[in-house]
Amino acid sequence: MAEIVNLRRVRKARARAEAEQEAARKRSIHGLSRTDRQRLQADRREAERHLDGHRLEPNNEE
Repeated sequence: MAEIVNLRRVRKARARAEAEQEAARKRSIHGLSRTDRQRLQADRREAERHLDGHRLEPNNEE
């Protein structure tokens, strides 16, 4: 005999699984851990300081 299936539950379970897959995909693209964000921010600050240190000021003597 066939198993009785509640179609509403099956549809909701499928929608939840698809939503979780989409969320996981977006997390992999956009999500960074706190330590990763802090490291990237520190790297940007260091690079900015490095560039500022090598910047030449325009010579306004005419």
